[in-house]
Formats: sequence, C-alpha cells, structure tokens
Amino acid sequence: MTRVAIIGGGIGGLATALFLGRRGHVVTLFERDRYRPGTDLEEDFFGWRRPAVPQAIQPHGLLAPVRDVLRAEAPDVYAAMLRMGARERNELDWFPERPPARPGDEDLVTVQTRRIVLETALHHAVERQPGIELRRGEAVDNLVFADGPEVPQVIGVRSASGVGMADLVVDAAGRRSPVTGWLAEAGCRAAVVDNHRTGIAYFCRWYRLRAEGPQHPGRVPAGSASAFAAAGVFPSDNGTFAVALTLSGTDPTRGALGDPEVFDAVARRFPAVAAWMALHPQATSDVYAMAGLDNRWTALVDQDGPVVTGLVGIGDAVTHTNPTLGQGVALALRAGQWVAQHADAVSTDPSVSTDPSVFTTAHHRWALRVLRPWFDIQVEADRAGEARFTALAAAPVASTAPLREKAALAACALDDPVVMRARAQVRHLLLPEDQALGTAEVRSRVARWLEQHPDFTPGFDGPSREDWESSTRPAESAV
Repeated sequence: MTRVAIIGGGIGGLATALFLGRRGHVVTLFERDRYRPGTDLEEDFFGWRRPAVPQAIQPHGLLAPVRDVLRAEAPDVYAAMLRMGARERNELDWFPERPPARPGDEDLVTVQTRRIVLETALHHAVERQPGIELRRGEAVDNLVFADGPEVPQVIGVRSASGVGMADLVVDAAGRRSPVTGWLAEAGCRAAVVDNHRTGIAYFCRWYRLRAEGPQHPGRVPAGSASAFAAAGVFPSDNGTFAVALTLSGTDPTRGALGDPEVFDAVARRFPAVAAWMALHPQATSDVYAMAGLDNRWTALVDQDGPVVTGLVGIGDAVTHTNPTLGQGVALALRAGQWVAQHADAVSTDPSVSTDPSVFTTAHHRWALRVLRPWFDIQVEADRAGEARFTALAAAPVASTAPLREKAALAACALDDPVVMRARAQVRHLLLPEDQALGTAEVRSRVARWLEQHPDFTPGFDGPSREDWESSTRPAESAV
C-alpha cells in the first residue's frame, strides 16, 4: 500500500486517483475548485466557470487510448459515459459497408462527447471509491521535503489543513502547475523544460440538432480548410455538436469571430460545416475563444539524473500540447495508468521500498518512450500549421511529387479503407506515422489512387481570403 497525494482534480488527477484507489493505495486528492459536477449536465458544461481550464468548454473527440484505458481500469466509468449520452464512432464507419476486419480495427474508436461527461463520471466514481479522500476547495500551497538526501526528496504536501505526508506526490495541476516553481525555491536543480510557442487561435460554438430532424448530414468529412484557416465539426453527446475555427493568432480578422453572427457566416463558408448547418441546428452557446498556448515538455530528470524524487507529473504537467491533434486526455490517462501500475515500488514498507530515484528514472524513461514522440509530432504539426495560417492569401501550391502524395493520402483515405485504417492508427496515437503510413501496402494504394486521378492537385475547399474578409467585415472593428 502506497500513500499518494495528488495535486489537481482535473481529468488526469481524478483518473489517477481512481486507478490507484482500485489497487488498494491510499489517495488524497487536492482540488482548489469547489465545484461539484453531476446535478445538471447542461448547467455543468456551460455554467462552470474555469478560466484556468479554457479547453474545458472547447470541443473534444476522445481518442482510442481513452476508451482502452477506461475499459481496462474503470469499466463502470466508461459505461456511465455511454449512459449519459457519449457515443462511439469507429473510423471505418465512414464506409457504407464496413470493410473486412483486421486485428486492431476494434480500437479505432472516437468517443464523441463533451469533456463534462467524462469529468462527471470520474467524479462520481472517485466519490464512491474507498481509500480516496477528495478535498474540494483545498489547494496545495507547497511541497514537503525530507532532510538529508543529496537529491531532494518530496515526502508530502502543504495545504490549508496542514501537512499531508505521502510516499508519492503526483503533479496533476496542469499547464499552469506551480510545482516547478516550488522546486526552484527549495534549491533543486531546474526542471528540463522544452517550450514552443504556438501562434494559433481557436474559436468554437455549440449547437443542438433538432429532435425531429436528421441527426447527421451523411458522409461528410469532419473538416475543411483554407490557406489561412481551418474548420472542423465535432459531433458530441445528446444531439450536440461544436464547430471550431482555427487561424493565426495574428490574423487581423480574428476579433470579429467573437460575434456569433459573424462566426456562423464564416463557418458556413466551409463545406464540412455547411452540411451540418443545413440541418438547421439551434445554437446553444456564445463563441468561445482560446489562444496563447504552448507546446511544453517538462522533465524532472536531467543529464545528471533526477532533480527530485518522490514526485512525478502526469498530463499537462509533463506534456502540454496545443489541442489540434487531441492528445491531451489520452496521454493523461495513459500516464495515470502507468503510475497506478507501478506505485507499489514507492511504498515505505521496508519489504518493498527501493531507492526513490529508481521510480523517478523509470517514469522518465517511460514518458520519453511513450509520450515524447507524440509531443514532437504536435510541435512539427503546429510549425507547419502556423506557417500556412500566416499566409493571408492562398499561394499557388507547388506541384512537387512529395507534396502531391501527402495531400493524396487524405483524399485516398476517403475511398480506400486500407489508407483510412492507417491514418486512423496515427490519429489515435496507436502507431507513429512512418510505421502506419510507410508500409508497402499503403504506399501502393496511394500510388494507384493517384494513377486513377491524374488531374489531382493539392488545394483547399474553404473560402478564399476575399470571401473570408467579406464575411468578417460587419465586425471588423471588434478587438
């Protein structure tokens, strides 16, 4: 049995607490927010004000690892999400007839739901779980360190109620975690931080489909793009869906998108969104904006070894990524599962305890192997996206063979289940791009598709810059 203190009661903190509690560990979970979701789903989603968690109101599409980890660690939580309206969508459902199955197809499932559904299910499960004390409205003020070790060792936390001793402290405090600052104040060597500023801004609005009408527009791609912006549709729980617009944070028209009428007018210029708007949904929210995001990797191990022991991070405290690829929840649950599976190694029981640096190093090596590659992929994707979004008008696309083949991958996937499957394996964080898309089978399928479409040219289906600006002009003076 290990005593664990968790700083932060978001999705990562709640899930880690639950996974630990169900293995018999004793957990104290500190969450500074007093709000308890679970009485009214709509009020919880739109009424819970969380300025430090701007992504909470943004659309989510929960990737395969979320479903897989929950079904392994907390199947009751996953069942509760489905009862509350979350929906499963296999990527291969795109085709009118499901293609012949291959091993792993069953994992290519997006859970279509708002974040609040998962949070509510986790809150309820944590409250019922013996061995977990959830302290809402109680923030951790600092860490407690042991006297003597050459490498500083965390042995507890401080909060308004005093000192809470722990064999392991988990930092689940998110992208604004104060933990690295506390370590610096205590004289620890600096955490290793790799930070990449992203210049991308997000705007979203929520809608509800009419009960008496169609609940889906048919075989419509999830997104459309212009040279300087992208639009995506996120089907969700209980007949809701969100539309998200993404563009450069320096785009001079960005302020206009806060006007709901302007947002709708711009969004309808993208074919993927127009198909959903043709169902005449009811708008249920204002426009929500999110910007100023970083891709940031934080490690508590440097070239000389651990900078501290008795402490590990999960979720955004380790790998905070721009939400373009939707990695956050999936990687947080994977990290929480790893901590729960290995927590016995940090028990103070003399019969099982080990050098605390062993656990810290093992966690770091696991994170480098499992989490870091996806962080690097996000960084590269954002560099490419920002470079494209900062072009205020579509430039002629160079007709190079590599660029044409890359664009053809997306187009071919809509026709070919082999290519669709490979792209889904990357999207769901199951295989890196070179392994999934670099096979001889996939390459030959794409080459064949290009032969069948000799006039294919990479391009955009979204509005031109002129059309975009004409749609935003009514609110050009907005900040």
